[in-house]
Amino acid sequence: MADLKNILHDKNHSGVQFLKYSFCGGVAMATDMLVFFLVAWLLFPALTENDVLVRLFHLEVVAVPEYLRTINFCLANGIAFLASNLVAYILNVLFVFEAGKHSRRKEIGLFYLVSAISVGIGVGIGAVLIRGFGLSTTFSYVAKAVSTTLINFAARKFIIFRG
Repeated sequence: MADLKNILHDKNHSGVQFLKYSFCGGVAMATDMLVFFLVAWLLFPALTENDVLVRLFHLEVVAVPEYLRTINFCLANGIAFLASNLVAYILNVLFVFEAGKHSRRKEIGLFYLVSAISVGIGVGIGAVLIRGFGLSTTFSYVAKAVSTTLINFAARKFIIFRG
């Protein structure tokens, strides 16, 4: 039990750090997905009959024009971003990275700024996939998730926290 506790709190070993980052990122992504798809289904309609989750759970969706679906995709991502980024910050500070490179206020600000930039890039990619290619909201969401994950890890490791 003591070994597990040591592993969870070891913030310097790169391999362990990446595994913990992946797990914490998975929890944050699950939060993001849950909030995004609930908002895209219930508040700002952005899902289509062809989306995987709609077919899987037999959800009823409201058909909206592509331009409105693109706007709603962006709004749902914005709301999901606020929730999942809070989860990501808390988990990263507790288990992955060593805080203290910057003041707490600056650290949180940088964390959200880097995440906002990476999510902005990812949402832009997703919006182009919806508006320009008519791809599903789910596919566009996955493209956004992949791009943000890659950008965030590098920025958090080398810019925000102490490696």
